[in-house]
Order: sequence, then C-alpha cells, then structure tokens
Amino acid sequence: MIATASLAFAVLAATHDPSPAAIRAAVGRALPSLKVAAETHAEKRVCFACHNQTYPMMAFDAARKLGFELDAEFVRDQVKHLRGFVTAHRKEWDELKGTGGQVDTAGWLLATFEVAGEKPDADTASIAKYILHRHADRKHWTTSSNRPPTQVSSFASSYLAVRSLKAWGTPEQKDAIAKRIDEVREWALKTKPKETEDRVYRLRLLQISGATSSDVAAAAKELLDEQRPDGGWSQLAKLGSDPYATATALAALADAGGLSPKSSAYRRGIEYLLRAQRDDGTWLVATRAPPIQPYFEAGYPHGKDQFISSSAASWAVIALAKAWEK
Repeated sequence: MIATASLAFAVLAATHDPSPAAIRAAVGRALPSLKVAAETHAEKRVCFACHNQTYPMMAFDAARKLGFELDAEFVRDQVKHLRGFVTAHRKEWDELKGTGGQVDTAGWLLATFEVAGEKPDADTASIAKYILHRHADRKHWTTSSNRPPTQVSSFASSYLAVRSLKAWGTPEQKDAIAKRIDEVREWALKTKPKETEDRVYRLRLLQISGATSSDVAAAAKELLDEQRPDGGWSQLAKLGSDPYATATALAALADAGGLSPKSSAYRRGIEYLLRAQRDDGTWLVATRAPPIQPYFEAGYPHGKDQFISSSAASWAVIALAKAWEK
C-alpha cells in the first residue's frame, strides 16, 4: 500500500504538466493500431470481444474531444459485426441462458451499442431481460470467467449489469430494476475489494447505483491511495505499475470519483502513460489470463500479450483524452 506516498512523489522528481500537444500526439499514434485490431477481429472471428470491439470504440469516441473523427464506416462495420453476433445468440438470451462470458459479454456488448448510438429494440430488450434475471437469487452479479484482469471481478460484472439496465431496460422492468440496483449497492458497500480491478469497478458501481457522495468519495480515496511513486497503478500489490491498471484507475477516478484531470495525481498518471507508450504508439502489458481459445493474430502488436495490451491502449486513450485541453 502506498497510501502515504506524497513525499515519495516529491523526492522522485518535480513533475510538469504534459502539454496538450504531447497528449494529442500520443492519442494520434495510438488510434491506428486499435482500428486495425477491431477490424481484424471482425474479419477473422464471428464472436464479440470487448478488448477488440468495445474498448477501441470507446477510445475513438473519447478521441473526438481532441478533434479526431469517429469514422462512420468503421462504426457501421463494427455494429454489423455485433448485430451478427446478437442474431446468432438471440435464442440464448430469449431463454435467459446467456452466452460465453455471460453478464460481462452482454454488458460490454450493450455498452458498444451505446457508444455507436444504437437505439433500443427487440434485441437490446432481450439482452436486458437476460441481465435482469441473471443471478436473481443473489444480491449482485458474479463474473463467470477467470481471465484477469478484465474478467475476474464481480464488481465489474455488477457495474456492467447496472449500466446496461439503466440504459436499456424497458419501462415495464422499472420496479424490478430499481430493486436489483438497491440490492447490489448494499452488497458493494459491505464487500471489500481485493485488487485494482475491484477498486476501479466498485467505485463505478457505487456511483452509478446511487450511493451517497461520502461512500463514493471513500471508494475513490481507496483507489487513489494505491497510486505508486512512478504515477501508475498496479493490477496486484505484488506487481509493478502497468498501463492497463493506470488507465482504468484514472478513467474511473475522473468519471465516478470526482478527481479533476488537472489534479497533480491525475497528471502524474498521465505522465506515466506517456512514458510507457512505445514508439509505434502501442502499450505493452503482460497477460495474466489463461488461454481459453486457440491463439490467433488480431492485428495488434505484442503477440500473446496483444489482447490485454490493446485493452490498455484503449483505456490509455480514454484517460489521456480527459486530460487534454486546447
């Protein structure tokens, strides 16, 4: 725990605010590889993947703040790929069985539709109904996978469920949705996070589920206190800082925790991300997830580390975009 590291920050080196030009240049270098990864995945696979669909779409959407256009044809192609996946699995959602990845898959799929500007329809209603009924015998939603860090946290699954139900639930489901949100908020308040992914999504979950400002602030402080002297965050206490943990922490603190992108803590995080970016515009994070499918090349560099690396790159773009000002 680096809860009292302010002195360490000062000893390391005097910081300086990353310039808008440096931030924009970093985002510009990152986008082409993310686009290739999303397009290649859609060409080679019929499945949906948050690391190659949702996260890049969110990154391109965030980059619009810096003047980068969200390619309309790219969005159409991604939505077409997602719609094909929904059509292939609509029966499983109608029957409340879900697909591989369960709530995580359903939640990130609906988040991608949200970014793409899709409207509620029979498909989204079917997925929302599945999410509402999933784990109805529990106080929260549980992840069905063990692929750290992106599919390991029930805080993340619960956040995705609440986000999906609030955005895509039907009027008829209003009371049932409210009940489940009340239950999961109480679960989150009583349940301690174990690692950074938990802290990131516990903060987001408390904020989106309507927890008190003091409870949200406490969760934000708990996450902020994990910042390392180098400005980054680590996935686990025993590991060093990495771009994925750093970028997801920064984005959550800005979106849900009230941390200003102008704050010294946020700027230190941005400096870490800028230092960690490679000359080709990518970020490298070593995978911790056990393989569950045969390896395939999806177009993002770094071989077997490409999926967590592309996830990190997408979140890095999102975090950088929040800190950019003209």
